[in-house]
Amino acid sequence: MNNRKIIAGNWKMNLDYNESKELIQNIASSEDDFNSDAEVVVFPSMPFLSVFHELLKDNNVRLGAQNCYVKNSGAFTGETSPTQLKSLGVSYCLVGHSERRDYFTEDYELLAKKIKALLEVNITPVFCCGEKLQVRESNVYKEFVMRQIEESLFSLSPQDLSKVVIAYEPVWAIGTGKTATAEQAQEIHHLIRNRIAKDFGEKTANSMSILYGGSMKPDNARELLAQKDIDGGLIGGASLDADMFAQISTSYSE
Repeated sequence: MNNRKIIAGNWKMNLDYNESKELIQNIASSEDDFNSDAEVVVFPSMPFLSVFHELLKDNNVRLGAQNCYVKNSGAFTGETSPTQLKSLGVSYCLVGHSERRDYFTEDYELLAKKIKALLEVNITPVFCCGEKLQVRESNVYKEFVMRQIEESLFSLSPQDLSKVVIAYEPVWAIGTGKTATAEQAQEIHHLIRNRIAKDFGEKTANSMSILYGGSMKPDNARELLAQKDIDGGLIGGASLDADMFAQISTSYSE
């Protein structure tokens, strides 16, 4: 495989400006502590992207956005366009995070439009997929995750699909007291890659980065990142601590 190894931190709607600035400075100054074989990406809150672009312009840490709209301009009050994100040096953008699906009712069609809009301006979409506890326990989770991918990604060309990063997040294992094992995570990652290979070929499937987004922390990162089809992590709470974030990165080489 020649896919990218990625350690990404999704800060969600946490930290005020001063707290966020301190964290981004700590991450930037700790660059040498991160595994050089992995691309490091941070997804801070939208209002801080402009300042953080300046702070990171001489650094290898990449800047990501947590959301975007499907149009590049127009009368869409409160939204942020892909071209606006691009002008701020944004390299990645989350699409389809479980919280966006749940709280803002984002459906397959909207997510597909967002992905295409991002690709048009050369921003890498990080497409999130995953199932809740009810779906996991009803034993239709494989079909459920495959449908998420098929409905939002399979209208792309192989060339465009290869530019997308996928992040599998088992929603049932986040904040529920339940834990997904490395084997359970690998199972879905393997299914995703095989499903893509079936329609788009092994070359496309093997070139894509598939991240794990289920409460990755320093104490479980090594086992998760050792799995064949797990190419990195989309990290939530642990990314709010620069030292923990760096420890997860170095789990590749330990």
